[in-house]
Amino acid sequence: MTHTQLLQKIDNLGYKGMKESYQRQCEDIDYTKMSFEERLHQLLDAQELFLKNKRITMNHRLSKIKDKQASLDAIEYLPQRGIDRAQIQSLTQLNFITSKHNIIITGKTGTGKSYLAQVFANHAIHHSYKVYYVRMPSLLEEIRIARIDGTYINVLKKYSRFQLLILDDFGVMPMVDDDATNLFEIIEDRTSINSTIITSQLPVSEWYNYLNNNTIADAILDRIVHSSHRINLTGPSMRKINSISENIEY
Repeated sequence: MTHTQLLQKIDNLGYKGMKESYQRQCEDIDYTKMSFEERLHQLLDAQELFLKNKRITMNHRLSKIKDKQASLDAIEYLPQRGIDRAQIQSLTQLNFITSKHNIIITGKTGTGKSYLAQVFANHAIHHSYKVYYVRMPSLLEEIRIARIDGTYINVLKKYSRFQLLILDDFGVMPMVDDDATNLFEIIEDRTSINSTIITSQLPVSEWYNYLNNNTIADAILDRIVHSSHRINLTGPSMRKINSISENIEY
């Protein structure tokens, strides 16, 4: 089999990562010093890495995360923010996902709650977890519509399957009609099965009154709060701090 025929065969099989690695091997004389087994191992590694990166790209696209650049390296551990570096580093081991635990991130507007949640989300995706991001008002509206058009069960199934679900902006809109019940159904389907990150301007101590349904509030808080790692962000708005920094003339 000729070099061209071999490349065509690899192409036909869809082994793009292997093809690129094989072409590099053919162009670099140093590869001739390697054994057949070493070269084959490298080809297989290249294909495995290609497939992993492809899955990460697809999962990022499906996740609906707004800030796909949010990263651990960009977290600002300013004293006024109240961020425990050791806690963040511990959570980035992602044991909270394997343990089916949750994270609650609270703080005033602009303190970086959504950003931090998306840092965890992006990090989880890079470790092959399926993640989904949704703002709470959008989620509740989606469920209301689903109850009307008969797709409610499908919506519940959709949100139950993600290994990590980001519920952003809990508490920014008043609870109406059956919102608390609908939220409970989402939480219930995920309890002890998958993990959830909730961001909120409201302190957890105010969640009970916010839900405006004593029975449902008890059930939701029992399932979320007691199995959650808590992060409370303090200090001024990061948007304000960053804006001031950008406008400083040197």
